[in-house]
Amino acid sequence: MKPDSRQLLFGLRPWSISAFSFALSLLAVAILVRMLLSQLGVDFYFGTFLPAILAAAFFAGVPSGVFAAVLSIPIVWWTFLPPQVGFTPLTVADYNQFAEFFLVSTLLIWFAHLCRQVP
Repeated sequence: MKPDSRQLLFGLRPWSISAFSFALSLLAVAILVRMLLSQLGVDFYFGTFLPAILAAAFFAGVPSGVFAAVLSIPIVWWTFLPPQVGFTPLTVADYNQFAEFFLVSTLLIWFAHLCRQVP
C-alpha cells in the first residue's frame, strides 16, 4: 500500500520518531535564535517558537506541531522568563502571554494542516 503523498513531506510521517526529532531540532534552533536576540536586547518570549511550530506542523504533521507547541511553554517559562533558569510563580501578564501563544500556535497548526490537505 502506497502512502498518501499529502501525508509525506520530506519523508516525514506523522507520529514517527523522525517527525518528533524534526520538531525537537526546530525547537533547538528557536532556542538558539531566541538567545541571540536576547543578547541584542529583543525580548519577545515566544517570537522564535512560532515559526518552528508552523514548520513542524507543515513538514511533519499535526502531532509534531502540537508536540513543539506543548514543549515551548515550559522551555520559555524555565529559560526566558525572569528570573531565568528557574520555574517561578506566573503573573497575570505571563498567563495572558501563554494564552495568546496557545491561540496563535493552534491557528498555525490548523493552517499547516489545511496546507497539507491541499492536493
